[in-house]
Amino acid sequence: MIVHISSDAEEDLIEGYWFYERQSPGLGDYFRSCLIADIESLAYYGGIHATEYGYHRALSKRFPFCIYYSANEDTVTVVAVLDARRDPLWIRGRLE
Repeated sequence: MIVHISSDAEEDLIEGYWFYERQSPGLGDYFRSCLIADIESLAYYGGIHATEYGYHRALSKRFPFCIYYSANEDTVTVVAVLDARRDPLWIRGRLE
């Protein structure tokens, strides 16, 4: 499958990068590489995750982040990469 990352999801990744980079220099790079690896795995596993708020939701392996995406026969589109610790009402509003 082909994996596309929406501009909103790219902004989420940038926001997460700077959050972790402020915590400790270099941690932002580690965050970004881990999340990109999780997103790239959707090329193989896209569509197997449970749905929430109308999108499939994959969990990051190393950080408390959820990857929300839609999948069809040959394409996965990542629509958001959100901190799982956020208020569920905020997450729902962000995805609608």
